[in-house]
Amino acid sequence: MSGNIATVGYGLAAIGPAIGVGIVVGKTIEGVARQPELAGRLQVLMWIGIAFTEALAFIAIATPFIF
Repeated sequence: MSGNIATVGYGLAAIGPAIGVGIVVGKTIEGVARQPELAGRLQVLMWIGIAFTEALAFIAIATPFIF
């Protein structure tokens, strides 16, 4: 039974990073539409934001193994 609960728990934990990545990408597109000359800089910042957001998913994967 604990395996099934862990699977559901990870599924719920993956929703947060997915929403976060969607917001980061959406705001980057909005920023490029407003300031096209900053597209390169905004894209770099977008990838950094995605990396930090996805780190939450990796922490969620590792947490059951730690505890």
